[in-house]
Amino acid sequence: MTLGTRVYLARLAALPVFDPNGDRVGRVRDAVVRLRTTNRPPQVVGLVAEMALRRRIFLPIGRVTSMDAEAVVLSTGTLNLRRFEKRPNELLVLEDLLDRRVTIDPETEDGPRHTGTVVDLGMELNRNDEWLITRVAVRQHTGRLTRRGHLYQVDYDRVRGLLGPTDTQGSANLVALLEQMRPADMANAIQDLSDARRNEVAAALSDRTLADVLEELPEHDQVEILIRLDRERAADVLERMDPDDAADLLAELPKAEQTILLDLMEPEEAAPVRQLMNYTPGTAGSVMTSEPVILPPDATVAEALARIREPELSPVVAAQVFVARAPSATPSGKYLGMVHFQRLLREPPSAILGGLIETDIDPLHPETNLTEITRRMATYDMVAMPVVDSAYRLVGAVTVDDVLDHSLPRDWRDRDVPDAALEEGI
Repeated sequence: MTLGTRVYLARLAALPVFDPNGDRVGRVRDAVVRLRTTNRPPQVVGLVAEMALRRRIFLPIGRVTSMDAEAVVLSTGTLNLRRFEKRPNELLVLEDLLDRRVTIDPETEDGPRHTGTVVDLGMELNRNDEWLITRVAVRQHTGRLTRRGHLYQVDYDRVRGLLGPTDTQGSANLVALLEQMRPADMANAIQDLSDARRNEVAAALSDRTLADVLEELPEHDQVEILIRLDRERAADVLERMDPDDAADLLAELPKAEQTILLDLMEPEEAAPVRQLMNYTPGTAGSVMTSEPVILPPDATVAEALARIREPELSPVVAAQVFVARAPSATPSGKYLGMVHFQRLLREPPSAILGGLIETDIDPLHPETNLTEITRRMATYDMVAMPVVDSAYRLVGAVTVDDVLDHSLPRDWRDRDVPDAALEEGI
C-alpha cells in the first residue's frame, strides 16, 4: 500500500481473503479500530475474518498487502487461529460505528451544523505506516419524509458523536450491508451483535430475509428474535419459512404461544406446519420437508426442468422430481417414483415423466428413525428420499440437509460452541 491510499471499510465486508499463494483463507466480517488519547483519529489495527467452522480470527493490518473491490490479500499464510475477542479500547466498524447519528461541524465559523447518519468510514495510510480513520461518509438528516438525505464525505475532525453512546446508533446501513450476504453469513454477522442491536436489525429486515436468516440461527437466537416481534409479524415470518424449519422453531415455544401463532398464520401455510409437529421427534415425519417438487406422470421433461429452475427452491429440493397421481400437493395421490435432474438433462424435452421414473428404491415412512434414514441415504448416495404414508401417498421428502441439521449437535450453529467440540464433531 502506498502513502495516502484511502480504503472505505464497509466496502470490505464479505470480501474473500487470500494468502500469498492465492488460497482462500476466509472472508472479511469487520474492521477493528483502536481508540487513542485526546481527539486523535482512531487507528485501524486489523480486520476480523471468518474461517471454517465459523471461527473468527484477527488479521493484523500490517499483514495485508492489498485491498480492492474483489479481495483482500495477505503477505503470509501463517495465521494466529485464536478466536477474536474485542479489547476494551477497541471498536468494530460495522458493529459499533455504522449507522451512528452524528453532528457535522461547519467548514466556517458562521456556517450551520448538520446532523446525519454514518454510512462508511475511510482510512488512509500515513507516513508512520498507520491506518487512521480520516474520512466519514454521512447521509444528512433533512427532516423530509419524501426523499433520502444528501450523501457526502467530511474530514474525521469535523464529526461529533461518532464515539458516543450506543443509543445514537440506527440500523439502516448495516441492514443494507447484511442484505448483500448469503443468509448463513448474515446469520453469523447477527450473532456478533449485542442483543438490542440484533433485535433492532432483525426488526428492520423484510419478512422473507428474516425468515431465511432465522433458518440459519441457533434455536435460542431464533426464539429470542421471534418473541421480540409482535405476534402478527412473527406469524408472517413463520409463513415464509420452510414448514419443517417453522415447525422446529415453534416446538421451542410454550404450547400456548404455539397455538396463538399457528392461529395467526394463513390456514394453508399453517396446515403443513401443524402436520409436521404431530410426528414423533427424530423420525422422517419430523425432519422432512412437506414441499418437495411433485409432478404428475403425464408431465414432460420440459415442465420438470422449468419447475426445478425456480429460484426459491434449494439445491437439494431441486435435485429430483417426485412423480405422483393428482393432487400434486402433499399428501399427494399415489406415489409412483422419482426422476433425478441429471436424467432430465439427458432426455428429450417432450419425454413423459411416467416413462422415466425410478422405482427400485423403497420410500421412507413417517415413523422411520433418523439412524435408518442416514444409513439408507448413504447406501444409495441419495440427496433426498420420498416419505409416504400407509396409503402410499407422498407426504414429504427427507433431504441430506435435513439429516445433517438433526444429526449434528443442537448447538452446532452457535458461535459460542467450544472449538474442540466443533473440530471433533461432538
